[in-house]
Amino acid sequence: MKTSSYNKIGRRMLDRDNGEDAKRAVDIVILSRKTTEHRICATLALVASVSLCSAINGCKSNASKTETVGSSPTSAPIAMETSAAKMVDDADSTDTRPVIACFGDSLTAGYGTDPGQSYPDALQKLLDAQGYHYHVVNAGVSGETTKDGLERVNRVVARHPKIVVLEFGGNDGLRGLPLEQTESNLSAMIAALQKGGAEVALAGITLPPEYGPDYIAKINAIYPALAKRYHVRLLPFLLKDVYGVPGDMQEDGHHATAQGNKGVAVTVERLIQPMLSK
Repeated sequence: MKTSSYNKIGRRMLDRDNGEDAKRAVDIVILSRKTTEHRICATLALVASVSLCSAINGCKSNASKTETVGSSPTSAPIAMETSAAKMVDDADSTDTRPVIACFGDSLTAGYGTDPGQSYPDALQKLLDAQGYHYHVVNAGVSGETTKDGLERVNRVVARHPKIVVLEFGGNDGLRGLPLEQTESNLSAMIAALQKGGAEVALAGITLPPEYGPDYIAKINAIYPALAKRYHVRLLPFLLKDVYGVPGDMQEDGHHATAQGNKGVAVTVERLIQPMLSK
């Protein structure tokens, strides 16, 4: 065979090989494109699935949070305030007995104790046992300052209480607020309550030694000064008979236990005794 024939045969073989290589290359490209498309689709499906799960879980989480806020008695102060305001506004309208409103912060509300174990609850039982006919209303809200109390005072006045035991100032002192404003707020509350026809008994507080003798002396002086100015009965320190007594104070050292609140009720009963009638 001639050399030229070998060359022709060689070119045909080369063309055939090149064609097969080209076909294989096209097949590879097509396969690669299909693989990429499958991967993209799978990725999009995964993203959609995750987004859907997140949305569902988010809804469940939000529902859970809403339910907790609505049901928890120890929620944020706003929820507690709403509850206490409702207690004052929606007190049993069929109870025609004169109202004694215990108006204050956590010391009045019964913070840290079970429902029915605050000092106003114990006071109600004490008065009932002694034959007095009064309806004791707990208008205490944990965490409130005198400013908060002043904002709520008209709700208490609207209940037309016969007697109001006013207890505020502890949170002002613990937060180091200006005591001039504390005295001004207490003064305005007493004036509003008296204008509404209530007899006011003022229950004071004091602070732990770490607040310093000067600051403590200033806050202690507020209560007798207001009692003298408005001619109201004074209890210088609401917790005077239970503070430091084992079993009567909670671990925080600021709030009475259920047992301690019974002792506070006895102290408050002595405070308002001259104002009571049968």
